[in-house]
Amino acid sequence: MSKELAKGYEPHDVEKRWYAQWQEKGYFHAAATSDKKPYSIVIPPPNVTGALHMGHALNNTLQDILCRWKRMQGYNVLWMPGTDHAGIATQNVVERQLAAEKKDRHDLGREAFIERVWKWKAESGGQIIGQLKRLGASCDWERERFTMDEGLSKAVRTVFVKLYEDGLIYRDNRLINWCPRCHTALSDIEVEHEEKKGHLWHIRYPVVGEPGRFVVVATTRPETMLGDSAVAVHPEDERYQGLIGKKVLLPLVGREIPVVADDYVDREFGTGVVKITPAHDFNDFEVGVRHGLDRINIFDDSGIVNAAGRQYEGLDRFEARKRIVVELEETGLLEKIDDHGLSVGGCYRCKTVVEPYLSLQWYVKVAPLAERALAAVKDGKTKIVPKQWEANYCDWMENIHDWCISRQIWWGHRIPAWFCDHCGAITVGMEDPSKCCTCGSDELRQETDVLDTWFSSALWPFSTMGWPDKTPELATFYPTSCLVTGFDILFFWVARMMMMGLHFMDEVPFTDVYIHALVRDAQGQKMSKSKGNVIDPLTIIEQYGTDAFRFTLAAFAAQGRDIKLAEERIAGYRNFCNKVWNASRFTLMNLEGFDPAGIELTDLNLSQADKWILHRLNVAIGETNQTLAEYRFNESAMGLYQFTWSEFCDWYLELSKRDLYGSDSERKKTAQYVLWYTLDHLLRLLHPFMPFITEEIWQALPKKQAEGGKLKAEGETIMLVEYPAFCECRAFPEAAADMEKVMAVISGIRNVRGEMEVPPSREIAVILSSSSEESRLLMKHSEGAIMALARVADLAIGINMEKPEDASLQVAGDVQIFVPLKGMVDVVAEAERLNKEIGKIEKEIDMFSKKLENPSFVDRAPADVVAKEREKLAEAFAKRALLVGSLEKIRTL
Repeated sequence: MSKELAKGYEPHDVEKRWYAQWQEKGYFHAAATSDKKPYSIVIPPPNVTGALHMGHALNNTLQDILCRWKRMQGYNVLWMPGTDHAGIATQNVVERQLAAEKKDRHDLGREAFIERVWKWKAESGGQIIGQLKRLGASCDWERERFTMDEGLSKAVRTVFVKLYEDGLIYRDNRLINWCPRCHTALSDIEVEHEEKKGHLWHIRYPVVGEPGRFVVVATTRPETMLGDSAVAVHPEDERYQGLIGKKVLLPLVGREIPVVADDYVDREFGTGVVKITPAHDFNDFEVGVRHGLDRINIFDDSGIVNAAGRQYEGLDRFEARKRIVVELEETGLLEKIDDHGLSVGGCYRCKTVVEPYLSLQWYVKVAPLAERALAAVKDGKTKIVPKQWEANYCDWMENIHDWCISRQIWWGHRIPAWFCDHCGAITVGMEDPSKCCTCGSDELRQETDVLDTWFSSALWPFSTMGWPDKTPELATFYPTSCLVTGFDILFFWVARMMMMGLHFMDEVPFTDVYIHALVRDAQGQKMSKSKGNVIDPLTIIEQYGTDAFRFTLAAFAAQGRDIKLAEERIAGYRNFCNKVWNASRFTLMNLEGFDPAGIELTDLNLSQADKWILHRLNVAIGETNQTLAEYRFNESAMGLYQFTWSEFCDWYLELSKRDLYGSDSERKKTAQYVLWYTLDHLLRLLHPFMPFITEEIWQALPKKQAEGGKLKAEGETIMLVEYPAFCECRAFPEAAADMEKVMAVISGIRNVRGEMEVPPSREIAVILSSSSEESRLLMKHSEGAIMALARVADLAIGINMEKPEDASLQVAGDVQIFVPLKGMVDVVAEAERLNKEIGKIEKEIDMFSKKLENPSFVDRAPADVVAKEREKLAEAFAKRALLVGSLEKIRTL
């Protein structure tokens, strides 16, 4: 029996109630072993410090769509959740707390500080997990992991020790990104670049042995000249052929440095001569390696000039810059200063300008690991979607550099290496050593550095499933089925998971990688707090409901195209939720006393309209499954939107009313069954996108009972009922094509009514002239539907009938539609109204045209504003054409 739905859909109570029930009943939990096919996804672990933002919302909505879809298809689905310990970010949060107490971490000491971080995590960390639940994420929360939990820490240590023993981990003094405030190395992704106004200083370097001769070097960082080891020119630059091999004098310092030739030099930049500072520039470092140049580190780890900077020792790097520029001017060695835009890298946590810094760090030798990870994508073992990202992945893998894995902070996986103060050897092992592995001394001290957060994240697909132990989860769910992630971590995370997965599991970590785009604001700008254009997902959920928000994200998730998100779009999909709710209320009100038990589709005498909606449902089912399988989420969502709104609601509900309200009980029963059947399947199709509203409605629908009168186990929730699959039993192509012809005729009549502004309550006369007997019979067979849906009182149907003089003409296929207009409208009043409307629209056209003819507007206004004005002009022209057409029809009367 059906239940009644409330008049309006109020999402918040429904969402809270159903999510609690789903979780309580264990519907999200995957079986470690099962006869069902496995499907697994590991969540990109959000930072434990994080709060839900639009990127998380999109990423997790798409994952949830896939997991709910596969679960309904009968798969044993594991969606592995968890959070990342986020070394620098988390340490900064706790350090800020300490600063408020007028303390720093050194006041506490390492052990007490780490205890304080764990305490913070227990009390405040992981709020994002609750927010993901609010989004409807059907993760297996019973298996939630944390990158520093006991099991994952064991996996991290195992991997470090094995890579070290295999000769793939080593220490070296190299250039890295360094934060002078956080006092740690940073990965490239932890450096945020910002375009800023800067300068290009042109400095004269005297040529040794040639008094009065200088070479002019252009630089954006004059303070680093203190660490110059050479100047370089392009080997083919004719201007400087005689200079190669000579020496120049470093200004202010007086140190002689060589002139070298290197292809790296851009002849067009500045003067074509560049300073080479191997200890403070990544490109210069490589030039230095090629030419055997000294690496002179002029800063300490706080960005203060050290003793190598001679008279500038003790100055902050930017203070040193000011003083150097003044002294260059005073000595006549500063030729000129140009304005120059440059990209400045800042620490992603504290925003301090990052320094390329020479430091002793731990590295992974990645070339041997990258080889297999590159081949896996080229051979198709792992497929990247959209395919365009495969080229980026391959290019990066082919030009890969060794990975700096050490960080100079306290929160994280401490590197399991011990230095012997007696012989200098390094001991690495699974257990903390009591003596040196080389000399047996007990004078050991552990490395103070921790591992890069990405090191533990790289093991995520297998460490979360229990590795290094051989667990049932690994046997069942590895390799995982799909990874859904953003393009910004394709290299930092995806590539490293590929390398680690293949090296330690001998299999790729995932068969598919789906790369989604960015969520931007309505103008296509990247969301940022500084711009004030951030849209908070939780505010949106509060205002519009989770289902409307999720459906919006899916509807705009086109492959390779960023999402321009505006609130009015989300409001539009809230209207869609209301449409589904109201259509369901109508259906349920007309299913009173209806029981689907014992009725099969194949036993019913279906009408043309029944066959049409079942056929269209079948098409929607086929397309939804195909587009989801190909990660074309926007096409899946928009196909379902179109079927729901334009076919089921706008057409079938109206077409079914004659049978539902008629006196033929058999026709009524058939219409009820088709209505119930279509809505039931539609709710299943929509469930992965809109889980809450579909569960609420589906629970109110009558169910087919199993033997003994009890509901089947999967009947407890829509989450576990079968996802619809294409079936020939619903394929009625000929009947559907005939129905489309009838619908085209109804639409044609409605168009005339709309153009002539005939009130909906007024019935009209219509003549249908067919060009064939087959067409006439089809129209005759459907005259009841035509008269009801087009509000026709008098309908004449024939072959090649003559058009009355006063009739409006519409054509639908091989049927001409004549609508006699005389007496239907007040011709004079309607002509006056149309003229007035045309006058108004012509004023708008004139206004838009003048604006767009004004060069100062077109050249100065933002491109999207100009485009919007052009759209308005085009719309105004189209509207005028319609009004003029209507006026001409009136005049013929």
